[in-house]
Amino acid sequence: MKAIWTGSISFGLVNIPVKLFSGSESNSLDLNLLHKTDLHPINYIKVCKAENREVPMSEIVKGYQHASGEYIVLTEQDFEIASVEKTHLIDILDFVDEQEIDSRYFERPYYLEPDKTGAKPYALLREALKKSGKVGIASYVLRNRGSIGIVKPLEDVLVLNQMRYQEEVRSHAELKLPQGENLRQQEIDLALMLIDQYSTRFDPAKYKDSYMDDLKRIIEEKAQGIQPQPQGKRPQPSNVVDMMALLKKSLEEKKRKAA
Repeated sequence: MKAIWTGSISFGLVNIPVKLFSGSESNSLDLNLLHKTDLHPINYIKVCKAENREVPMSEIVKGYQHASGEYIVLTEQDFEIASVEKTHLIDILDFVDEQEIDSRYFERPYYLEPDKTGAKPYALLREALKKSGKVGIASYVLRNRGSIGIVKPLEDVLVLNQMRYQEEVRSHAELKLPQGENLRQQEIDLALMLIDQYSTRFDPAKYKDSYMDDLKRIIEEKAQGIQPQPQGKRPQPSNVVDMMALLKKSLEEKKRKAA
């Protein structure tokens, strides 16, 4: 793996030099945009609106439109000097219980590896977090964007889980949601039995992107001149009147498969 950032973790007066590595990767199909008539690839061309001509990357800069209407150009040096400390620091601000954090805030994982001089304080922070059961809320800058995340131990590595800010998480207040007063206790008991039958230990290796396999199958069929056929049926809403019967049938089906 290639490090995408170098800097330090800071908690209190302790600075731990580290490297940051991406902890996730995309598993999507690499699809190209094609011209429908001749199936040739479509290229993105950067065109200057004033001159109506293609502009090479060497002539392109980043700019922000000021209130006056004028564009202010920002260079890579500007992003760096905006806060030299923050661009090279994962600053742990607080320690909290991870269970207190709403899962909607989590966004992307990264791995932290210590520099040679940071091995001992890295191990110290890792073991202290394990024993405390806490995670560190950290502030940092990555790809010219101020971010927050949690620093948590995972076996022998420290993981930085990037999080969304509160203003980036939408409220669900506008949604039309049902209340629970119309539910019967018998229905809840059957639903709990069904949950219990499907309960197991979490194993991430168990879950695969089967939809991606279906897309690859369609691609192979079309490559061989075969017209793909739809797989399965569109799910239909459950009949509310038959909810009890559906729950009982689900329990029986689960027992049959287990047997």
